[in-house]
Amino acid sequence: MRKISATEASRGFSDLLDSIEAGDTVVVTRGNRPIAEIRPVRRRTGRDLARALADTTPPDDSFTADISAAVDLLVADQTDPWADE
Repeated sequence: MRKISATEASRGFSDLLDSIEAGDTVVVTRGNRPIAEIRPVRRRTGRDLARALADTTPPDDSFTADISAAVDLLVADQTDPWADE
């Protein structure tokens, strides 16, 4: 893991992003204190979602009815909230 000062990060931001895009993790410091850690974004896929939901209990039969009942409670506001202004 590479460390750079905030000043270096600011002056060479484009190069910093290139390095991160290439897979590097960089710690940015100010006054020798770490203030940020910048790393590449992990790309998420449908497979990641499937793994996350694998141990989740599927909704029961009343789920659709519960959602439908909740939606029925919603009232569309047809008035202009600014009309009295």
